Amino acid sequence: METLGRTKIIDLLRSKDFGTSFLVKGWVRTRRGSKQVSFIALNDGSTIYNLQIVAGSDTFDDEQLKAVTTGACIAVVGTLAESQGQGQEAELRASSITVYGTADPTSYPLQKKGHSLEYLREIAHLRPRTNTFGAILRIRHHMAFAIHNFFHDRGFFYFHSPIITASDCEGAGQMFQVTTLNLAELKKAPCGGVDHSDDFFGRPAALTVSGQLEGELAALALGAIYTFGPTFRAENSNTPRHLAEFWMIEPEVAFNEIEDNMQLAEDFIKFCIQWALNNCIDDIRFLNDHFDKDLVARLQSILDKTFVRLGYTEGVEILEQAQRNGRSFEFPVYWGADLASEHERYLVEEHFGCPVILTDYPKEIKSFYMKQNDDGKTVRAMDVLFPKIGEIIGGSQREDDYDKLAQRAEEMGVPTKDIWWYLETRRFGTAPHSGFGLGFERLLLFVTGMSNIRDVIPFPRTPKNVEF
Repeated sequence: METLGRTKIIDLLRSKDFGTSFLVKGWVRTRRGSKQVSFIALNDGSTIYNLQIVAGSDTFDDEQLKAVTTGACIAVVGTLAESQGQGQEAELRASSITVYGTADPTSYPLQKKGHSLEYLREIAHLRPRTNTFGAILRIRHHMAFAIHNFFHDRGFFYFHSPIITASDCEGAGQMFQVTTLNLAELKKAPCGGVDHSDDFFGRPAALTVSGQLEGELAALALGAIYTFGPTFRAENSNTPRHLAEFWMIEPEVAFNEIEDNMQLAEDFIKFCIQWALNNCIDDIRFLNDHFDKDLVARLQSILDKTFVRLGYTEGVEILEQAQRNGRSFEFPVYWGADLASEHERYLVEEHFGCPVILTDYPKEIKSFYMKQNDDGKTVRAMDVLFPKIGEIIGGSQREDDYDKLAQRAEEMGVPTKDIWWYLETRRFGTAPHSGFGLGFERLLLFVTGMSNIRDVIPFPRTPKNVEF
């Protein structure tokens, strides 16, 4: 058998070399048939489609096929032939089958029946073998590749920001602590807190919530960079939109102002969606058919329209007018409010019918590092709002004035002693610069049409859940 090189099923299904022998390896999805012939659906993860293996009784008896059950891993040598049945153009007529690993049909969890997404989260070690999660994980790969491709082709440099940090970029304090101290025997400092003098770093450290601050440092040397890595937030939010561990893409660009930032965000997300339609259409159509009947049309609609640029103040006026016209919202609408997802989706889905980039937010509801406008009330923030998602990108032009940045950090309670290095870049060759963050899983929610963020990451980390 091993004298033949293995052919992936995706390549074999494209082949027209009928009459040629091939070796395939994969996992059995189903086996059916009669005493005369067995039909084995084989999948190796390379495509959403299964390869039909035909095993005739003239070659295989019942005992030889006994172990070929759903979930078993097998290798098959056979001759490629045009299929006589519906649903596939080619099939492999087996001459030999080797079983690598059996799967007891009485205990294998993925028998041929419908499984809820909730149940599949409980067996996350096996759910990649399902059609649904095979499709999602292939799309996830292609989206990661598209992101690197987009930035590389535009002269950006991939910058690795630290995962362990002593600074809280967002100032929210919801961070996972990193320590080597014995938690059962913590030594107290004179001030009453924990004494970190014997800790690995000699001071409190945590998992990063963002690579932005370090990314800005690199942009002020290399011109244009992006980070793409895991981030962590210890936010006790058990919702379909939150994860404790997720991936972020954060470009930072020297000399870009807010208008440049908005255009970069629009170009970037359109590129990713076009890439998905060009490279993942079989998987997307499967998800369209089984989970979201409007998925393909919605993805295409993003490419067909220019994103609306809308000031926060005007956005609030539109929402207030909608209320006067009888539209009700669960959360209040007023100038100064941090808009909820229902408000964002109203603007996108009902009022404009296309993505919206909302800008110039009140400074009180945004982070300390955002550039202040001349009105003294707003900052040059921008959020990209999408149908079904709400905010998918958040960014801003960064404050490049040292005094304003230091004052704003102090006003918002951000310890300047922890970000002295960040402030210092505004003293040595400061420059206008902008950037944004895209939550990778938020993008995947949109591209796959899934409704729960736990279903677009291999092993979700959520409150009280760190299995696998």
